[in-house]
Amino acid sequence: MSKNILVVLVLFMITLATKAQNVIVSPQWVNDNMSDPNLVIIQPSFLKLDYDNEHIKGARYLWPDWLTANSPEGTYNPPDPKVATKVLQELGINKDSKIVLCHAFGDVSITARMFITLENLGLRDRVSYLNGGLVAWKKAGFPVTKELPVIKKGNFVATSSAPLLVDKDYVLNSLKTKSAEVVDARMKRFYDGDPTGNPRDGHITGALNLAYTDMIDSVNNIKPTEVLLKNFQAVLPDKNKEVVTYCFIGQTASVIYLTGRSLGYNVKVYDGSMQEWSRIPELPMEKTKKE
Repeated sequence: MSKNILVVLVLFMITLATKAQNVIVSPQWVNDNMSDPNLVIIQPSFLKLDYDNEHIKGARYLWPDWLTANSPEGTYNPPDPKVATKVLQELGINKDSKIVLCHAFGDVSITARMFITLENLGLRDRVSYLNGGLVAWKKAGFPVTKELPVIKKGNFVATSSAPLLVDKDYVLNSLKTKSAEVVDARMKRFYDGDPTGNPRDGHITGALNLAYTDMIDSVNNIKPTEVLLKNFQAVLPDKNKEVVTYCFIGQTASVIYLTGRSLGYNVKVYDGSMQEWSRIPELPMEKTKKE
């Protein structure tokens, strides 16, 4: 390998690492930035008990259902911007806020869903994900508390002008025009056609498979940048092509969104996912052929 090529590769990996750090941050990064008056740490958790037991000093509690409205049309819908504005202002989110999401235990996928939800509401490039969450924070030797923060109402106003959560028509158009790669984020066995309880099994016809589980290690950390890049490039070699990913209900696909964003991919999530797609007979599906 020539010296010039080696320099280019090193610079490329440094660029990726910088992007990854902006999106996926370490406990040390959060600790180093704790004095930033614009930093807002949010702990999403289905049970407030987890937050009440321990959290990073100053962290605010977010019940995921406040921003993932269920309805008769499906699970985990994008919230109404007016509702979201109220929630986010009560969390103290301002126009200049820099948000760090810190999950407890293994709540990786729901926290990734909160990540894309916040970006979808107009906070793109202002949300980070604490890799390893509260477990990694404590393992790094940083303190936790039960003390509740005093929160001053914020002034952020949510929008939905550039949707990152797309619908079935967007997916159909992507397949027809080949304007984007459609990617199934579920484990390969479900992509292949193992029973799921949905009306139809298999995957969207023409979709590729990039399992969200390949992005997370055994202790619920997002894998290193070089591993993520290898996994993505094995399935999506053209980094400039848009990616539309889906799963069962739009939750685990959010992990692909999070990790893809950290690598510089242009990713969107099909919100209805297989919960919707499998129920509409006219929408194309297929199973992987067995040898």
